Formats: sequence, structure tokens, C-alpha cells
Amino acid sequence: MLENYSNDYDVKCELDTCKTYPAITDSERGEIVCGGCGLILVQNMSDVSYESNGYTQEDFMKLARTGPATSLTMNDKGLSTVIGTNRDSTGKALSNKTKYEFNRLRTWDQRSKSRRTAALSKAFTLLHGMKTKLGIPDNVVENAAYIYRKAVNAKLTRGRTMASLVSASLYAACRENNIPRTLDDVAGAGNVERRILSRDLRTIIKKLELSLNQYNTSSFISKISNNMNLKEKTKRDAFEILKRCEKEDITAGKHPVAQAAASLYLACIINGEKISQKKFSVESGVSDVTIRNRAVLIKKTLKLIE
Repeated sequence: MLENYSNDYDVKCELDTCKTYPAITDSERGEIVCGGCGLILVQNMSDVSYESNGYTQEDFMKLARTGPATSLTMNDKGLSTVIGTNRDSTGKALSNKTKYEFNRLRTWDQRSKSRRTAALSKAFTLLHGMKTKLGIPDNVVENAAYIYRKAVNAKLTRGRTMASLVSASLYAACRENNIPRTLDDVAGAGNVERRILSRDLRTIIKKLELSLNQYNTSSFISKISNNMNLKEKTKRDAFEILKRCEKEDITAGKHPVAQAAASLYLACIINGEKISQKKFSVESGVSDVTIRNRAVLIKKTLKLIE
């Protein structure tokens, strides 16, 4: 980055032809050059970019940090010191006396952790396990950890299990990022009852004042069709049926998963794929009666199949 000033350095080119040209500061290279002939007037300048934020060089060195990036999914956010293996910096094994001392240090380091730290560690271990089972992206897991930390700070853990709160936080994060996961999916991965998960989810939404948008129904069409290995033509027809339903205003207030399953069921009939409503019910987690009612309404409104 080149700038038309020379900071605190009062330097000028000695050539008469260059006296009218300003000195140019190259902060990336740490040099000041003449704007006329390009002669380097100052080399190896100190980096003063941190001073623009009001820091001194000593403050800037204290703020510098190395190591892995911080993460909300770690109980200490990745900022703690870890007592490593029984080897020194050169890779040689430590003596027996030094090993004993380091083992004692590890023991006391573990014992000195607070109950809150231990509880967060268990909660985020469970969260990582659910992430693997459900195939949740890392950014959604970070959001879930943020929601869970807010729930802990709001003292919502009293009278509620850790598994249900973690599951509710993960479901809320999925809703915020439009990742199609149902309550049954999250409840099964977290090994909690659906009614308890739904109750704790309502509590989190109310107490933390979360604003969760409704799922996009088309995302469930892709999820169900991929799990059932349906034809691409069937999937496209289901999208078209859903689009026509939205134009007719018959999707408002309806369960998005049931609407997606019913659209896929009718698309299968149109394309000659013989799949029962029971199979769609098992795959989507919605009762076959609900899917049948949605399918009847869609057929009657759109006049698809006589």
C-alpha cells in the first residue's frame, strides 16, 4: 500500500529535479521512496499500523496469539494450556522423576477445573456426537454452542437435562440456518423424548427471544427424495407441485415435512413409481394419515389425478 506522506521521517531526495515530487511511503515493504526517480530513501521502517488503533508496540505484542483458532464448541474456547506428552522439545523421553511431576500437574489441572467447565465439556462432547450423527455443518454447530452458552448464562439448566438443552439449541441453530432436520431427527440423535425437546425448545425461544423462521419446504423434498433414491424426474415434478400449491395458498399453516412428503407421493404416482404412503411416513417421520390428508387436498385443488 503506497501513501503520499512520509510519516515521522523528514527525508527528501537530493536531486534538484526531484524536489517537487513528494516522498512515497510503502508500508508493506517498510520503505520510503522518491516520487520522482524512485530512489529508496529509508529502509526497514518499523511497522506502526497498530498505532492507528491506539496501541503501542508492547500492547500489540501482548495481544498477538498463536495456535489453533478459538471455537465456542470447546469448553475453554481453545484458550487453555494443555500439558503435552512425556517428551521434551527435542523429542527425547523425559526422566522418570519429571514424568511423575508432570502426571501430578495433569491431575491437579483436571481437579482445579470448576463444575461449570466440566459441565460445558460434557455438553459439547454430546454436541459433537450429534453433529456426526446428523451431518451438521461446522458453522451450525458453532451457532448451537452459542445458543447453549446463552441458555446456561440465563440459568435455564435448572430442572432440565443437559441432553435436552443441547438438542434444543442444535435444532434452533438448524432452523436459523435452514438446515432441514426435524424434531424427531434431533431427538433421536440426542436420545431425548420428543415432547421434552419440544418443551425445552419453546423455553429457549421465549427466554432468549429467538426469532426462528419456518423451514423451506423444498429442502425437505430434496432430503426425502435423496434418502429414498427417487428418480430425478419425480423430484422435479414434486417441486412443480409444491410451487403450484404455494400459488394456490394451500401451504400456509401446514406441516412442511408433510407437505413435502405428499408432493413426492403424488409425483411418484404421476411417474409410475409404486411407493406406499407408509414408506413416506417412515422416512419423513409424519403419520400416513397426515400425508393422505395433504395429498387429497393437493389433488382436489390442483386437479392432478382423476
